[in-house]
Amino acid sequence: MKIDVLYFAWLRERIGESCEVIETSAATATELMEELRALSPHHAAAFADISSLRVAYDQELADFDTPLGDTREVAFFPPMTGG
Repeated sequence: MKIDVLYFAWLRERIGESCEVIETSAATATELMEELRALSPHHAAAFADISSLRVAYDQELADFDTPLGDTREVAFFPPMTGG
């Protein structure tokens, strides 16, 4: 399936893109990140430590092991803080 992948903050800086369309067979965000790591050294660096990342499916926060199902958009971003 094709999925839009969005990158925010330092992920965007490391990867050099704010978004891309990925053809994936991943069932979860964890599996998607494994596929993304293999795309380039920049992707590998961005997803080296997922403890500092959050994920949203179609603009709803999700866990990394939540099934993608018919998700059209996955966003990866660092934790947000208020101020």
